[in-house]
Amino acid sequence: MAYTIEEHNHRLAAWDAGRSASVKGCRFKVENAKVILEACGFNADFGLAGLPHPDDLDQTHEKWRKDTIAAASTHGISMTHGVAAKIINCYLKARFVCAGLHEHERVQRLHPPIDEVLLKTLAEKDFGGFKKQWRKFRYKRWSKFDSDTYQSVIDHIRQSLSPDKALWKIEEYWEGHQ
Repeated sequence: MAYTIEEHNHRLAAWDAGRSASVKGCRFKVENAKVILEACGFNADFGLAGLPHPDDLDQTHEKWRKDTIAAASTHGISMTHGVAAKIINCYLKARFVCAGLHEHERVQRLHPPIDEVLLKTLAEKDFGGFKKQWRKFRYKRWSKFDSDTYQSVIDHIRQSLSPDKALWKIEEYWEGHQ
């Protein structure tokens, strides 16, 4: 098998997802993240055609999270929707958003990675007028989010951004790069 740019990008995205999502209470190795992602169909062949239409994204994302949680359990890893979302979102960010496909309609609607750093800044800035909600989400801890809480965070992000703005732009408030 030839080593392609798609395989190269997949490996980087899986590494990123594994490093970003492994958290106290749900520790796993990068190679576990890659195996879990691949069991859910996220592999070198997963391209833009595999991304759902924006109207179907939330429903598809919930299925992806459930599949990720199930795949993790086969490796003895107990995972929440928050951790599953972080794996998926970091993977998709590296594969599509940061790979120069950020203007594509389906990529613009992808969920951004959610973490403590982002939620803290959103609360401090009272982003979208949701200071109380951002603080509530922050103290609930992203790694412990159930499906409804995770979806509520995404809904609040959408409500806070203008409708034509890509969801990845919320990461302007992520200060983890500093």
